[in-house]
Amino acid sequence: MKTATLRELKNELNHRSPSELLNLCLRLAKFKKENKELLTYLLFESSNEHAYIESIKKEIEREFHVINTKSYFYIRKSVRKILRNTKKYIRYSKNKETEVELLLYFCYELREMSPSMKGNLTLQNIFNRQILLIEKVVSSLHEDLQYDYKLEIKSLI
Repeated sequence: MKTATLRELKNELNHRSPSELLNLCLRLAKFKKENKELLTYLLFESSNEHAYIESIKKEIEREFHVINTKSYFYIRKSVRKILRNTKKYIRYSKNKETEVELLLYFCYELREMSPSMKGNLTLQNIFNRQILLIEKVVSSLHEDLQYDYKLEIKSLI
């Protein structure tokens, strides 16, 4: 089956009735957890971005506390999973400030983790890559926000 382009989908959706659109959205939400999560964000959480950020921060913190610390192998696997989930939540929002806030919090939790990330080169590289990404995103924000976030980045490093 050939997948339709985004433009073709948009044109087709313009010709559908509201009840048909509702049924299509519900059917789409049944198939993938990510579709359901995105729909939940758009319907319930997008109006209060601050509460959304706080809920994701709590989840990141909870995930860091349940990491298996028996070996660096398990720690690396868990940290990558936490980062993957964090980036998924950032994609839902599409807000640069949200991206910076969540990545800063991820880096803070990674730095404070026990055993220290300094004992493993891979974890240090993950941390450094996220700092570079944060700096890149911060450079596209308003000057006042840039100043505030750069102070936070310096305190984190």
